[in-house]
Formats: sequence, structure tokens, C-alpha cells
Amino acid sequence: MVGPVALAAELAGPRPPVLLDVRWALGDPHGREHHRAGHLPGAVYVDLDTELARHTGDPAGGRHPLPEPADLQAAARRWGVRGDRPVVVYDASGGLAAARAWWLLRWGGHHDVRLLDGGLAAWQDAGFAVQLGEVPDPEPGDVVLTGGGLPVLDADGAAALATSGLLLDARAGERYRGETEPVDPRAGHVPGAVSAPTGDNLGPDGRFRPPSELRERFAALGVDGRDVGVYCGSGVTAAHQVAALAAIGVPAALYPGSWSAWSNDPARPAATGAAP
Repeated sequence: MVGPVALAAELAGPRPPVLLDVRWALGDPHGREHHRAGHLPGAVYVDLDTELARHTGDPAGGRHPLPEPADLQAAARRWGVRGDRPVVVYDASGGLAAARAWWLLRWGGHHDVRLLDGGLAAWQDAGFAVQLGEVPDPEPGDVVLTGGGLPVLDADGAAALATSGLLLDARAGERYRGETEPVDPRAGHVPGAVSAPTGDNLGPDGRFRPPSELRERFAALGVDGRDVGVYCGSGVTAAHQVAALAAIGVPAALYPGSWSAWSNDPARPAATGAAP
């Protein structure tokens, strides 16, 4: 994480980070328009649907399959990402979308990537100005992204971890319990997974809870030294859970296919109710 005051100091320094604006929300296709209406100075807009995912048309792959490393590298170079410069990503939703870029760039192999804690609102609340309109294309970057830098799970791995370790379901509780399913073909959760809604990583101000509170939260969910994995609807907000765990020193694997892939496979069982 980085706060707005520290980020402003870095931007004025000799090695300013590359800024990426990853505003996205399910059902809101207007991220680029939001970016034009006001963004951190020099921030490049990143389209989550087209640049942070690979769409094959196969429902079994989930709604946001991981991009090929070569495609991610080409996109990152378009954004101006360089191997010798840090990157800071942000959004206007507490990092719920920006965490996908944080996770992907680190998975790709660029490890100096941070989330702006509190996002655009925190920047403005600190008294810093936003920039309007389009951002000129940056000078192409040279970052090398090969993939494999962070652990991932496939469906078999997620099923196994739900019994041998701890598999966290980062969706809202009502989706975990199977009371509603607005997007995917079946309701419920991976048998053995524990409900851990991503929104509970944030305080009322939209920033990550202090490390002491995060430790208490995850300890209550069963984080006790066992291997940990996380999934959500389509591998987006689960990255936020991975970031929250990383903030307290707990490594976690991401199941990119998440419920959107699991629920499209009729051979995979679905549990309902509040119990794992």
C-alpha cells in the first residue's frame, strides 16, 4: 500500500511511479469516461475487461481468465511500465478493481507494484488536484512479464485446498450462501470454502483496515499457518483479498476461474447455506 501524501512526494521525486487508473465495476462499462472526468495527474487508464483478462468465449474458463503473459506485457508497455520504475494502481472503489492490476503485474514478474490506499477519494481528501481529459500516450515501457510470479489454483487445486488448507470465498455473504446469484449459472459455493467477503477488508473510509484488525479478521476465519487460497466471482475482487493477506505477511493463492468457472462445470458440486 501507499498513502496519498507519500505518493505525492514520490511523484515529485527523481523516480516517480507509473500511475494506472483501473476504475471498473460489474455493470458499469463507463470506466474510461470516469477517468476523463478526473484522474490522478498523468494516470493512464487501464481497461479491466479487455486488458486485464483474456476472453476465450468458453464459459468453463470463467468471466475473466488470466491474460497470456505476452499480451499482458504488451499492454503494460503501452501503459509505460518499465522494469526499473515502481507502479501504483488505484480506482474509486477501495481497490476492489485496482487489486486485479496489482496482482497481475506481480504475477507477471514486476514486483514493485502498490495500491493507493483509499484510491481517488483518498487523494482528493488529502487536498491533491485531479487532472481532466485524456492523457497523452506515454513513452512505451520495457517491462518483461513472463507469468508465474504468484501462486494460482485451478478447480482441482481449489477443491483440494478446501479440505487440506483454507479456501476463502471473497463474494458477498448472500452469494456464498446461495440466496442469490445475479451473474453465474448456479448459486452456492465450493464445498469446504469459508465465507470471507472482500468488503470487510475495508473500513468505513474505504481504506484497508489496520494490520492489527486484518490479523484479527483472518485469524477468526481460520488463517493459522495452513495454505490459503482465495476465489470470488471471476478472479477480480479475490485479488483484493490476496492483497489484504499480503499486508499482514500471509501468502495466498488465487483461483482465477473462481465461481464463474466452477459453476459452469456441472461435474463440480455446489454447497449452499452458511456452513462450509
